[in-house]
Amino acid sequence: MTQTTVHTNGPIDVNNSGTLPTTDPSIPDYAGAKARTLRFSCGAPRNAHLLGDGARMLFLRSDGAEDTVTSLWMGTADGEETLIADPRALLTDADAEDVPAEERARRERAREGGSGIVSYSVDAAGTVVVFTMNDELFVSTLDGERAAADTSTLDVHLADGGDEPLRPVLNPRVSPDGTRIAYSTGAAVIVVDAASGDAGVAFAVPHGERATMRAGIAEFAAAEEMDRYDGFWWGPDSHTLLVECFDASPEPLWTISDPANPERRGFDHRYPRALTHNAVVDLYAVHLSDDRLHAAHKAIVDWDEETYEYLAVVRWTTGHMPLLRVLDRLQQHEQILRVDMPKEQDWKDYATVEDGVVPLMPVTVLETHANSQWIDLIPGTPVYTPSGALICSLNDMDTDTNRLTVDGRAFTPVGWQVREVLDADDETVMCVVQRTPEAAPDVPKQWTATADDHDARSFDVVAFDYGGGVYPVTDEPGVWCATRAGDGLVVTGRDMADPRAQMTHYYRGEAVAVANNAATPGLDINVRFVRLGERALHAAIVAPTGAAYADAESLPVLMHPYGGPGFQEVTLSQSAYWDAQWWAEQGYLVVIADGRGTTGRGPSWDRDVYKEMKRVTLEDQVDAVHALADAVARINDAAAYGRHASGARAHVLPQPELDRVAMIGWSYGGFLSALAVLDAPETFAAACAGAPPTDWTLYDTCYTERFLGLDEADYARNSIIADAPALRRPLMLIHGFADDNVTIAHSLRLSQTLMAAGRDHTFLPLTGITHMTNDPTVARNLLVLQRDFLARALKR
Repeated sequence: MTQTTVHTNGPIDVNNSGTLPTTDPSIPDYAGAKARTLRFSCGAPRNAHLLGDGARMLFLRSDGAEDTVTSLWMGTADGEETLIADPRALLTDADAEDVPAEERARRERAREGGSGIVSYSVDAAGTVVVFTMNDELFVSTLDGERAAADTSTLDVHLADGGDEPLRPVLNPRVSPDGTRIAYSTGAAVIVVDAASGDAGVAFAVPHGERATMRAGIAEFAAAEEMDRYDGFWWGPDSHTLLVECFDASPEPLWTISDPANPERRGFDHRYPRALTHNAVVDLYAVHLSDDRLHAAHKAIVDWDEETYEYLAVVRWTTGHMPLLRVLDRLQQHEQILRVDMPKEQDWKDYATVEDGVVPLMPVTVLETHANSQWIDLIPGTPVYTPSGALICSLNDMDTDTNRLTVDGRAFTPVGWQVREVLDADDETVMCVVQRTPEAAPDVPKQWTATADDHDARSFDVVAFDYGGGVYPVTDEPGVWCATRAGDGLVVTGRDMADPRAQMTHYYRGEAVAVANNAATPGLDINVRFVRLGERALHAAIVAPTGAAYADAESLPVLMHPYGGPGFQEVTLSQSAYWDAQWWAEQGYLVVIADGRGTTGRGPSWDRDVYKEMKRVTLEDQVDAVHALADAVARINDAAAYGRHASGARAHVLPQPELDRVAMIGWSYGGFLSALAVLDAPETFAAACAGAPPTDWTLYDTCYTERFLGLDEADYARNSIIADAPALRRPLMLIHGFADDNVTIAHSLRLSQTLMAAGRDHTFLPLTGITHMTNDPTVARNLLVLQRDFLARALKR
C-alpha cells in the first residue's frame, strides 16, 4: 500500500514586527492535494453493508490516494478482500465519467465528490448487487461465501415494445428477493427483470406534465435539508412499490448561468425559496401485475398534505406496513403514519376509475408530536422493532435531552443525546449519541479512563435496552458510526489518534481492519480543547508546531467556525483540524468555537438561535475572542506544571494578539465571517467569507423557515445586506457561479450594496464552481489568495 504524505514548510512570518511575506511553497501542496484527494478521502473504505449472518460485507473504496474512481469490494471475517466490480474493467471511459444531470444534482445534495460506483443496492439474501455508472445499469451476482460470479451491464428493453424512454438510470434498487430492479428516469419508474433485462413501467408522469413533475426521485427540500435521497421504495413482497411524484411548478424558477462562457445557455431549475412555495409531493402505492413488471393497480396515499407538506421519512421493513413521517411547513407539528396496505387479494379494489381518478390508500395516525420552535429529524426514526414496537424520536424539553420513545414511552436516559438510530431489534436500539456530563455523570466502566472526553465532542455508538441501560459499542472517544447484522458488526469513523478513517469488521469476537489507501496531509496536529466564556463554549485552539512559530511569544488570531444551526466543528476527530493546523503553520493561533445552535448539548441549546441566528451566533464568537486570553493562560499554567494531558506539545501557547483577529468560513461560516466585520469591527479586523447566505429570503424553505419562521421582519433582522454601509474592515467575498444551493446572488447583492455605499471590498467569483470546491487549481489558488488578503489586512 502506497502512502502519500503532504508536507508543509516555510510558514508565513507573522511576527511581532508585523512583517507578513506573501510566498509559501507549502500552499500548493496542501490545498491542491486536499482537492485532488477529495479532502483526503480517496482510497478510504466506506458504505459498508453486512451480508447474511455478518461474516461477509460489501464496501466501496478507490485504489489510491488520488483515485476518485470507486470500486465495489467484499470483505470477509478472516480478512480476505475481493474486488467485486472495477469501473475501469467495466467501462472504457471510467476516468472520464459522464453522468446525467439528475445524478449530478443528487450527488451535489449528498456532497458526493467521487465517481465510478458511488452507491449500490443489494437484495435481502446478499446475492444480487446493482449500481449505475455512466447511465448504464450493472448487476453483480454474488456466489455464496465466494466473490462475484458475474458483473455485467444489463441490456434494458421494454418487454411490450412501448415508447417510454429508459434513460437516465437513476438510483437503481434491487427488490428484496433479487429478481427485479427498479430505477427512476425522472419521468417514470422502470421495473426490470434482473435476469433478462425485460422492463415495464411501474409509474409514469403524464407526458404533458413532465416539464415540472418528477417521479421516483426526491424533491430538492428532501434531499438538501432532510437527508432523504430516495424517491421510491420496494415493499418486502418484491412486487409492491411506494413511489414519490412531485410537482415543482409552485416553486420559483431560477436560472444558474455561466457568465464566463456566454455562448452556453444557463440551466433552469425550481428552487423552494423561503417565504414562497414548496413542491407538491404525492406518494403512490403501486402494485405490479402478474408478470411483476407493469403497474396493475395504484393508489394515492391519503395523508393531510395541505397541513403536513413535508414527507420526511418513508420506511418499509419486513413484516410491517410502511411508516411515514410528515411535518407541517414550520416543522413544529408532525405525524407518524402507517400506510394501511391491502392484502394481496384486495388490490383489485384499487383500480383506476373513470377520467383517470386514482383511488385513495388510507393511513392510520400512530403518533403526533409538537414543539413550539421545531422538531428535529433524528435519522433512523421512526422504525419498527421486529416484534412491532414503534421507536420514535423526542425532543424532550423538560429534561433537555434528545431521546427515543418506544410505543410513546421515553426510555433512553436523560443526558444521552441521541443523534442517530442505526438499528433496532427486540432487545436493544443501537444509536450514535453525545453525552451531556452534567445530566449524565455516570459512564459505563469501559469509558472510565476517558470519561471526560465522552461529551458533546464525541459521537459514540451505544446500545440502549428498553429499560434505559447503556451498553457501549465503541470505547475510544471519536466520531463513530456502525452497522450490525446477525453476528457481524462494522464500526467506521475517526479519532484523534489516527489521521485516517477507520473501518473495522467484527464477527463473533474477532476483529479485522479494512485496508485504507487514503493520503494524509502530513500535519502534526497541535490542538487544545477548552471551554470558553460564560456559556462554556466547546472550543479548539490550534497552534503551530513548526520551528518558526511554535515558540512565538504572540500570534494573530484566526477564528475558523462554521457556527450555524445543526452542525459541529469541535469534535474528537483529527481530520476536523487539518485546515486549522495548516493555517496555524502560517503563523496564526487558530480558534474553532461551537456556539449556540450547534449540536450535542441538548435541544434547548440548539433552539437558542430561533429567530435570532445572526445575533446569537455572532455574540458567541465575540465572547470566544474575549475569553481567549484567560483560556491560553490556564493552558500555559497547566503546561508549566506538567498537567497538560491532551497529547499536544507540552510547551506554552503563544499569546493571542486580540487587536489582530480575523475570521474565515464557508457557507454559514461565510455568513458569520462577513457578519463579524460588519457588526463587530471592534473585535474582528478582517474576514474571508466563502459562499455566504447573506439574504435569508434567497435560501430554501425547509432550512430557513425552521429557524426564522414566516415573518418577513425576522428575515430582515437576520440579513446582513442592510449592514453593508457599516463596513470599515477588509472583507473578501468568494462565491461559485454554479452554486445551486447558496446561489451567487447572495454575494452579488451584498457586493452591490457595499458598492452603493462606497465600501471597499474584494470579490472573487468562481466560474463553474458549485457549493463544493473540488477543482485542485481553484482550491490551491483560493488558499493563496485568502492567505495574501489576510496578510495585507492584518499588517500594521
